Amino acid sequence: MSETEEYTCPGRFDGQVVVVTGAAGGIGSAIIRRFAREGAHVVAADRRPDGEEMVAGFLGPDAPKWTYVDHDLSSEEGAQALVDHAVETFDRVDVLVNNAGGGIIKDFLDHDSETRRETVDRNLWTVVNCSTSVLPVMQRAGYGRIVNVGADSVRNGLFQHAMYNAAKGGVHGLTTGLAREFATDGITVNTVAPTGTVTPYVASQPADAVERFKKNTALIPVGRFGTTAEAASAILYLASREASFITGQVVSVNGGSTML
Repeated sequence: MSETEEYTCPGRFDGQVVVVTGAAGGIGSAIIRRFAREGAHVVAADRRPDGEEMVAGFLGPDAPKWTYVDHDLSSEEGAQALVDHAVETFDRVDVLVNNAGGGIIKDFLDHDSETRRETVDRNLWTVVNCSTSVLPVMQRAGYGRIVNVGADSVRNGLFQHAMYNAAKGGVHGLTTGLAREFATDGITVNTVAPTGTVTPYVASQPADAVERFKKNTALIPVGRFGTTAEAASAILYLASREASFITGQVVSVNGGSTML
């Protein structure tokens, strides 16, 4: 696959119901587009004012039936409402992709109580709450895939990422615990940890920020940031039936910036 190519496997998710949080973002949009092209019914969740319109544009008119939800997933009530909506609409949930997040990236001592709380809410509590709500549905079905989006920066200690890494590190730890606890229920739980990724947000940053991004490529042997398509490829594989013997893993999509 080239850097810009989006590989698809037609029919891989035919009839499956896939809940994706953070669905209108850069990686999220690549995820939902791929799932729809491979036959899935997508339940897209995001908090953007124009999120539903954005999702409609990503999926296009020929996508299988999909729906959009706007809830605060850092609350138990919001996460439960998302899962309830998916079950009421499609009668099942086969896959949950916990992609919602977003870092407040700054020096650790420049954080205050509000930014610390928001970082953990966005990146850890959304995963805890959505997983808590969906797991009983998957248990009853005897099948499920949970794929979390973590961060390669947890492994390399990237500058100004201490608070963000605390939250994403919690996601990595939750992954192994849930994987072991629900392994006999036909449920796998894994995390994909991207390095720097060229999202529309990254591409829109001012020149000084772009220069900082370029400096970060010194950590990446491949010599560039990843693409949203490359992150989505790993997520869809772990969400598929063919990945049935993979659970409790943190899979880095990082161009070699960390190894093993």
